[in-house]
Amino acid sequence: MTRQFSVLMSVYKKDDPNYLDDSLKSIYAQTIVPSEVVLCEDGELTCELEKVIEKYYKQYAPITRIIKYPVNRGLGLTLRDGVLECKNEIIARMDADDIAELDRFEKQMDAFDKQDADVIGGNIDEYNESMDKVTGSRLLPQFDKDITSMMKKRNPMNHVTVAFKKQSVLDAGNYLDMPYFEDYYLWARMSKKGYKFYNIQEKLVKVRGGDEMIIRRGGIKYLKPIYDFQKELLRMNIISKKMFLFNVFVRSGVSLVPNRMRAAIYKRNLRK
Repeated sequence: MTRQFSVLMSVYKKDDPNYLDDSLKSIYAQTIVPSEVVLCEDGELTCELEKVIEKYYKQYAPITRIIKYPVNRGLGLTLRDGVLECKNEIIARMDADDIAELDRFEKQMDAFDKQDADVIGGNIDEYNESMDKVTGSRLLPQFDKDITSMMKKRNPMNHVTVAFKKQSVLDAGNYLDMPYFEDYYLWARMSKKGYKFYNIQEKLVKVRGGDEMIIRRGGIKYLKPIYDFQKELLRMNIISKKMFLFNVFVRSGVSLVPNRMRAAIYKRNLRK
């Protein structure tokens, strides 16, 4: 079983310190502890967030590295530089407000030994902000053929669950600045390069969802990123012109409907 791996997390000032504490606790309590945890501070953080990071750094200093970026640049660019900072070939992603299942990394390292894959993810349960109620799940295809097919319409990987081979990601151009679609864009470029994907058919991460997440996925501000990303998929010949029009129309429509209706659409159509 491969055991040398890094965990990469981006933190920025709007993250909740209590959620960050829960997230970090779930990383260091794993059945297989990471050999390196890279925390990228995307701009200046609040004192409360700094205190949480300091607490875990003092306790796990030998395996914890803190990378400070003075200005907030967004997730794509922060993860791009974070990947370069990671010392191990296998890198696992983690968000600052979600909770990894206790054996998440053990299952993924075991999968890397058994599967011919460059990116390995899994399923998620979505909870409300207090993490006391499951509000939905996102179940994804297991094998590369079905994952690649799904990529034409929807993101086929749960970003917060993925672990990937560093060199494969770098060869595809690493993370880039593509607001709201940083990970999806990376998977598309990796797919074009012939890299393989695999999803473990188990829940690997508990994700905080709820109303705030639904609100973030809506509004006029979302329209241009939708168009720009779908146009890039068209340019890459991942989707046809017909699929481009369909995706832009559907995604834009979902973005503009009222929050309650958007929540219902996500639960019925975009989640299982």
